[in-house]
Amino acid sequence: MAGASVKVAVRVRPFNSREMSRESKCIIQMSGSTTTILNPKQPKETPKSFSFDYSYWSHTTPADINYASQKQVYQDIGEEMLQHAFEGYNVCIFAYGQTGAGKSYTMMGKQEKDQQGIIPQLCEDLFSRINDTTNDNMSYSVEVSYMEIYCERVRDLLNPKNKGNLRVREHPLMGPYVEDLSKLAVTSYNDIQDLMDSGNKARTVAATNMNETSSRSHAVFNIIFTQKRHDAETDITTEKVSKISLVDLAGSERADSTGAKGTRLKEGANINKSLTTLGKVISALAEMSLHFSLQDSGPNKNKKKKKTDFIPYRDSVLTWLLRENLGGNSRTAMVAALSPADINYDETLSTLRYADRAKQIRCNAVINEDPNNKLIRELKDEVARLRDLLYAQGLGDIIDTHPAAGGSKLTNAIAGISPSSSLSALSSRAASVASLHERIMFAPGSEEAIERLKETEKIIAELNETWEEKLRRTEAIRMEREALLAEMGVAMREDGGTLGVFSPKKTPHLVNLNEDPLMSECLLYYIKDGITRVGREDAEKRQDIVLSGHFIKEEHCLFRSDTKTSGEVIVTLEPCEGADTYVNGKKVTEPSILRSGNRIIMGKSHVFRFNHPEQARQERERTPCAETPAEPVDWAFAQRELLEKQGIDMKQEMEQRLQELEDQYRREREEANYLLEQQRLDYESKLEALQKQMDSRYYPEANEEEEEPEDEVQWTEREFELALWAFRKWKWYQFTSLRDLLWGNAIFLKEANAISVELKKKVQFQFVLLTDTLYSPLPPDLLPPDAAKDREKRPFPRTIVAVEVQDQKNGATHYWTLEKLRQRLDLMREMYDRAAEVPSSVIEDCDNVVTGGDPFYDRFPWFRLVGRAFVYLSNLLYPVPLVHRVAIVSEKGEVKGFLRVAVQAISADEEAPDYGSGVRQSGTAKISFDDQHFEKFQSESCPAVGMSRSGTSQEELRIVEGQGQVSDMGPSADEVNNNTCAVTPEDLLLDSPEKPAPDGPLETALDHLKLGSIFTFRVTVLQASSISAEYADIFCQFNFIHRHDEAFSTEPLKNTGRGPPLGFYHVQNIAVEVTKSFIEYIKSQPIVFEVFGHYQQHPFPPLCKDVLSPLRPSRRHFPRVMPLSKPVPATKLSTMTRPSAGPCQCKYDLMVFFEICELEANGDYIPAVVDHRGGVPCHGTFLLHQGIQRRITVTLVHETGSLIRWKEVRELVVGRIRNTPEADESLIDPNILSLNILSSGYIHPSQDDRQFLDSDMPRTFYQFETAWDSSMHNSLLLNRVTPYREKIYITLSAYIEMENCTQPAVITKDFCMVFYSRDAKLPASRSIRNLFGSGSLRASESNRVTGVYELSLCRVADAGSPGMQRRRRRVLDTSVAYVRGEENLAGWRPRSDSLILDHQWELEKLSLLQEVEKTRHYLLLREKLETTQRLGLETLSPCSSEDSESRSTSCISSPLSVDGAPEGRTSPPETPSERQKELAVKCLRLLTHTFNREYSHSHVCISASESKLSEMSVTLMRDPSMPALGVTTLTPSSTCPSLVEGRYNTMEVRPPQVSSRADSPDLEPAVEGEQKKSPARRPEEEKEPQRLLVPDIQEIRVSPIVSKKGYLHFLEPHTNGWVKRFVVVRRPYVYIYNSDKDAVERAILNLSKAQVEYSEDQQAMLKTPNTFAVCTEHRGILLQASSDKDMHDWLYAFNPLLAGSIRSKLSRRRTAQMRI
Repeated sequence: MAGASVKVAVRVRPFNSREMSRESKCIIQMSGSTTTILNPKQPKETPKSFSFDYSYWSHTTPADINYASQKQVYQDIGEEMLQHAFEGYNVCIFAYGQTGAGKSYTMMGKQEKDQQGIIPQLCEDLFSRINDTTNDNMSYSVEVSYMEIYCERVRDLLNPKNKGNLRVREHPLMGPYVEDLSKLAVTSYNDIQDLMDSGNKARTVAATNMNETSSRSHAVFNIIFTQKRHDAETDITTEKVSKISLVDLAGSERADSTGAKGTRLKEGANINKSLTTLGKVISALAEMSLHFSLQDSGPNKNKKKKKTDFIPYRDSVLTWLLRENLGGNSRTAMVAALSPADINYDETLSTLRYADRAKQIRCNAVINEDPNNKLIRELKDEVARLRDLLYAQGLGDIIDTHPAAGGSKLTNAIAGISPSSSLSALSSRAASVASLHERIMFAPGSEEAIERLKETEKIIAELNETWEEKLRRTEAIRMEREALLAEMGVAMREDGGTLGVFSPKKTPHLVNLNEDPLMSECLLYYIKDGITRVGREDAEKRQDIVLSGHFIKEEHCLFRSDTKTSGEVIVTLEPCEGADTYVNGKKVTEPSILRSGNRIIMGKSHVFRFNHPEQARQERERTPCAETPAEPVDWAFAQRELLEKQGIDMKQEMEQRLQELEDQYRREREEANYLLEQQRLDYESKLEALQKQMDSRYYPEANEEEEEPEDEVQWTEREFELALWAFRKWKWYQFTSLRDLLWGNAIFLKEANAISVELKKKVQFQFVLLTDTLYSPLPPDLLPPDAAKDREKRPFPRTIVAVEVQDQKNGATHYWTLEKLRQRLDLMREMYDRAAEVPSSVIEDCDNVVTGGDPFYDRFPWFRLVGRAFVYLSNLLYPVPLVHRVAIVSEKGEVKGFLRVAVQAISADEEAPDYGSGVRQSGTAKISFDDQHFEKFQSESCPAVGMSRSGTSQEELRIVEGQGQVSDMGPSADEVNNNTCAVTPEDLLLDSPEKPAPDGPLETALDHLKLGSIFTFRVTVLQASSISAEYADIFCQFNFIHRHDEAFSTEPLKNTGRGPPLGFYHVQNIAVEVTKSFIEYIKSQPIVFEVFGHYQQHPFPPLCKDVLSPLRPSRRHFPRVMPLSKPVPATKLSTMTRPSAGPCQCKYDLMVFFEICELEANGDYIPAVVDHRGGVPCHGTFLLHQGIQRRITVTLVHETGSLIRWKEVRELVVGRIRNTPEADESLIDPNILSLNILSSGYIHPSQDDRQFLDSDMPRTFYQFETAWDSSMHNSLLLNRVTPYREKIYITLSAYIEMENCTQPAVITKDFCMVFYSRDAKLPASRSIRNLFGSGSLRASESNRVTGVYELSLCRVADAGSPGMQRRRRRVLDTSVAYVRGEENLAGWRPRSDSLILDHQWELEKLSLLQEVEKTRHYLLLREKLETTQRLGLETLSPCSSEDSESRSTSCISSPLSVDGAPEGRTSPPETPSERQKELAVKCLRLLTHTFNREYSHSHVCISASESKLSEMSVTLMRDPSMPALGVTTLTPSSTCPSLVEGRYNTMEVRPPQVSSRADSPDLEPAVEGEQKKSPARRPEEEKEPQRLLVPDIQEIRVSPIVSKKGYLHFLEPHTNGWVKRFVVVRRPYVYIYNSDKDAVERAILNLSKAQVEYSEDQQAMLKTPNTFAVCTEHRGILLQASSDKDMHDWLYAFNPLLAGSIRSKLSRRRTAQMRI
């Protein structure tokens, strides 16, 4: 059966409903075994015909005579394959075709009668033939397995436990098989049918759950059919095993028919991978079969054989499992199912070609039987052939004359009997065989035939040897081996197992001793009765114990064993002459009687111990209480004994040798230390020389020439105050030193956290900044020793670096000083070193001890501070009661709840009313106010640092440290202490720190506060509300701010966090002797309320066992942005010493466009496509082609200015080529390339780049272009096509020379690129593609990447100034140093500079909260007094509403103005002063005037006079006495000055620029005089030499937070038309786009340098609603929103403070209207 081809049949089915609905036509015709297909698209084309083994026409009904039924298909294919299975061959039937072509119907069929497929019929027929067998010697067994292959995963359909993917393995003999695939035995067709049904159900259920269908999976049904035949004549059982594989393949279809695209197309390709591989295998097998057939029959038969093609079986699980069925050991049949419809022409033609190729495959099938049985059968044939050969040569009488020999041999061999008897018979007849020798010699080939015959019979005998005979032969061999080992003197266990471990019970023996204890006593040698010889293997006489080695003689010694009459065995050792033999360390030369336990050394390396079991037993019986030897008798003991007995002192020799080695080591170490010291000194000298060289290069010595002494400049009082304020501020500047502490101690913090994680302590450590404020006073243990001395001088509160210890186990938080951290860290290291020695149970016990020796934990109080609140006592100046609702603020600035407190003045003899139950009444407490003590407290907490008679409010003095922006007017950390001093600026005199005495009117007004009298007031703690339920027990205590030791406390209350507020109702009367300090106190200082609670839950999230989570809460995940790289070093420019930068002269915002242009076919350089799909501004990916010439174009856009002049581009370098955004800037980049600059200069912007901003004051455009040959970098990343999902990053730096600058400015940008092949068609980016239809944006406009930079031009600073020296300090950053266990910290890092910025914000928040509480108190008091006045109760008058509005700062500081009115309020507010009138006239003149371009371009809105004007504008505009003036139209330029509602954020007085010129003929002479001052100074400024500046360009990182985005309308100058633009606010920048589809930034606005203005009067003048203005240093812009709400949202995004003030004014106006 070998070499048979694959049987191929095709079957066409009827139309289905889908094809009938489409009125399909039949394109299949069959004639005999030929199948023809017609092309419906080209009917005239010749039909294609294919010839197969069978062609089944099942398209019509069974009534058709040509109809092929299920039974006919089975009779042609199934019965033949079943017959092959009974013959012992492997069989495979598989069905192939498109989805719905009838594969499953052909293979499985239906349950109806005559509808069953090949598989059921074959199984039924199989058992029918088995049951029909009448031969008793035949037995059958059937096993089945059912599996499914889906997406290259194999699933078992018969075993529900095997749900997962089964592994496909390959056995060297069995071939590929499925591991753990269940094989179930069956005995009838019903069993198979049940298993088949259950498998189909499992397949269907699995398909439903996994969204699979039968057309997407392959089903393989395997039947293992075993036949056993027992031959009674020879008593041999033969076995044949056939494997029947019935395969239902998945449906094949074309992708265009299914309409699959994108992901579904890829999924379909992955699912049908096995079908594709099956096609490849069939094609390869067909070609191989064709090749072999041509080789065998063609003329080139003798030529070199062609190399066998590779068959890709392993590319798919299906082909791997069916490897034997496809071109291997199998009889295979294929049924191709066809669709007759014309709509499936392509699929049907593909199936026919598939089947046609499979028809050419040839399989080499063999009968699967036992190799022994097959060999026996072949040997029988060989014996018969040899006999025939002997008969043919006339030697048959040899067999006939010796029937006993030959016949019995053959019979015995066949019967499985040992051939020994027949061999002996053959040897006994040697004479007769010898007599035949002469005949054999004359017969050619007869001798070889007889030898072959004997050899064959011997092999048959061996093959027929039974299992019992094999066991007997094995046992005989084992006995011989044991006897041989016993002869050698080595013992074995009785079962032949372990060697040399069982000592005999009676026989004397030797056991070996080895230097390795595991090798000792592993060899055992018997001392047999008589003489036992010991020697070498090559001795003349046979030695019983064979040893080897240099000092072993051929006959070394012998043991003589004699038995006395008493039965005692005596063993004597007799050494041979010249042999080294030692007994117990002594050399023996004469026979010596051995005792049990003697040590015997033969030669130098063989050590034995003599054991005599009988002797040892007798010794134990004789001395039963003998002590065991102190030292074990082992190899070391024997060697030491030998050395001692031979007179060798090993210890002395070892000590002598050790002393020599120590002396040698000492000499070598001294020499090495000397060489290292010399090398260290050499290196230090070189380093010092290099350091001096670097210092001289980068920090040149200041010019030591003494300048001529200048005349002393007389400072004005204002200048002196400013200088003194600046001196005090910078003298006590502390955040730089705090940063040094953070960086220097980071390594200790990291080590403490690492030890905490490894020791499983639930403690976290992190840096924290603590400032001594009212809300967060520093405890005494955290203050440094010299704090008390500094406090008297320090103008600002002290800030210290502490360590926040979060005890997660006990839910407590502690603060340690850095010194305490280092002390505790020493103890932690000791605990860590002891942790390995201490058992874990002891460690757990230590964890339970919170206090004591554990350095990780501190004692924690039962009550924890919730927060503090402050109640001011100004209402006691007017005996009016007030009920305060104050916020309870924590040390972090968080509002934890609210407290209601009542303060009222009472008479001394007034009795407390009866409040009833639930109210705790305390007696009257007497408090004394010592003037000296209070003044000392005032000087410590609030030193006089103000600006007397300057009009500069405290808010103008608040500049946040570390941020040099003059516009930042928020309170800083250094100024927080100013907020604690509730003293007006008028009270802060530089001349005398003492407070001015109250004037006369105050003493007369405060009748109830006479000096020396007793004043009594009552403080009632009413309720606490909104306190979190995590604080269980709540109580409150309060005290005066300078008397911490005298506190009044309430009773604790249970807090549930729900229900009504907690009612303390604690009444405390306080009597005070009125002094000056007491009056000062109630005017300015509050009472401190501290709320405490018991914390009952852990405040920190639970941690993993060994992972320390980051201690800060995780923020939102924003899009990843590229890091800002340092500039690439220039290659052509010489190393320049960067001069130290001094004060900043000016700043400009730069917007830079980067383009990479590629050479097109027409010779033009076109910008490459940029992919902006990241969604982040100033980012994009350049899509480039491989191997094309490129140019890089850079365009700089900025506002026009006199100081910013670009001269030339010195160099443009490209380097740091990498495939990650981050670059290792510490490495030297060898691929830096300096590009050739082609052109540079100022350009006129194209129409695409022109914006509405360029219509009246055009921006400056400077552009340069360079040639870039990327191959010159010699980088593989730039030369190859970029792999999928990989990006290439490079860094570009441009060195541009500017006028009046000492060195070039550097612009650096990181590019992201992807390289495609040269001919690739690059699609436009997704964001651009959507715009083509609208036509609002062309692709060329978006093929660029934008960068936003800030250019700072600073003056050259004095090299020796203290500020420069401070900046040069080198601070060691220890946060990057590695500590042991750092890898367990899970990304945790110690806080550094960001902690300082966060703390400054917390301090600002605390100061704002304090100001809010103070303002709330004064507003409440004013409202109370107004109510009292309306009720007719005459009290001291507070400041009027108009006055409070015009003097907000003074009113907040003191609403009563008891210290006297300022200079501006000498006259009543109804009659303004002359200065106010002058300012009002100037204000209105400026409002009604239209500025021209030049005047608006100058910094007119920043003059000193107008800064005062803006302060008075609100009051004067509301003054009814001012006449209403006519209003003319305003242009956008006229809206630039903030003249109505806004205030300027800058204190600098900038002179107008040279190009600015005033053109205002209508101004009054006073105004003209002021305007003429600046032109008078211009000639002097022109004569002064130009000062050299130091440029610095920093790239601005785009903020990921979008405050607002949408469309706004911009007023275009000179046209009065509105331009619609898309605006995105990412503070502090506003990005302007042409539309929401635009991906490139067209213009930017810097809100940190701009002023946002809004005025209803402006809108009335312009007659345009919903407008507001943005004024920068260069231009004014008018914007219009779509609605009023949208306008307020935009205002909030641009300036939240302005939006808040507008909403506050609107709410107050509505409230006033409601009152009216």
